[in-house]
Amino acid sequence: MQENKEKNIEELLSDARSYLDARMEYVRLSLVEKVSRGVANVITSSVVVICFVLAFLFGTITLALFLSDVLGSFTKGFGCVSLIYLAIAIIVFLTKDKYIEKAIINRAIKTYFNKLADKEDEQKI
Repeated sequence: MQENKEKNIEELLSDARSYLDARMEYVRLSLVEKVSRGVANVITSSVVVICFVLAFLFGTITLALFLSDVLGSFTKGFGCVSLIYLAIAIIVFLTKDKYIEKAIINRAIKTYFNKLADKEDEQKI
């Protein structure tokens, strides 16, 4: 009888170790997945931002050169582009609290909850 209890305790300890090992492996794999997703998100977002910045930069130079040709002076063309950016900066500064920040916050929250819902859907499958 005593020997049977010792075997049951040994089996229980063995099952507990197996469970802990499986749980640790799950946590490790879950962490690897989250880090991988984060790195992939940072890389793809960085590439998109760099492409937008380059397109914006070249578009700005093209606009300035076009206006320079139309106005007959490089100074006037680049000055007009500078004034356009100054006007945009003033508009953004005046509307940031009321419209822009709220839109960015709402977009970030919506993106977060969409990703969370997608993850829950993946786990159900």
